[in-house]
Amino acid sequence: LIPGSVGASPMQNIGAYGVEIKDVFHSLDAYHIATGEIHSFEAKSCEFGYRESVFKRKFKGQYVIISVEFKLSKNPAINTSYGAIESELTKMGISNPTIKDISNAVIAIRSSKLPNPKEIGNAGSFFKNPVVDQAVVDAILVNHPEAPNYPAEPGKRKLAAGWLIEQAGWKGKTLDNYGVHKLQALVLVNYGGATGQQIWDLSGAIITSIEEKFGVTLEREVNIL
Repeated sequence: LIPGSVGASPMQNIGAYGVEIKDVFHSLDAYHIATGEIHSFEAKSCEFGYRESVFKRKFKGQYVIISVEFKLSKNPAINTSYGAIESELTKMGISNPTIKDISNAVIAIRSSKLPNPKEIGNAGSFFKNPVVDQAVVDAILVNHPEAPNYPAEPGKRKLAAGWLIEQAGWKGKTLDNYGVHKLQALVLVNYGGATGQQIWDLSGAIITSIEEKFGVTLEREVNIL
């Protein structure tokens, strides 16, 4: 339920519910626009990060990814601890899930929260989940003990950007013919006729609002053209 292409997946290091492309990535071939040469990249040279790779930063606009090779396991490690997967599996009456069960649970969760881009204009999740120092999370938990947060690199935690945006009062907010989706605060929507500048300005207002309320700076996840 993420519209896109195979070639775009390593550029963004796409991921959801605790799994990212880098976890199954083997290599890719990319067309170098300036020289016409085909260059190969292994995982290390892609410099994958959270929604990041060299193709979004250092080599932005220099390559066209033409093929991707993935390495999958015949004995997958099933992770149900991220997000609402466990509660969704319980709702489905499944106690020993297969990878297909996990897929169905994720599809059910996403379908209940995310607007269909064929029906409502949107770019999916607009902001990254911020990775911050443990001290920042501790400060937020004083007044918001329910604030969702997840392990990141040593000494860091990942906060839920959607939760931060909702707490700041943006969820469901409509400005003219655009706004923040009523079911998922990470998604900015164009109900018809809004300009890119209006969406950009809305995202900026949200970033400022979160900085003022929580002292956390959100980063746009989308690729701005």
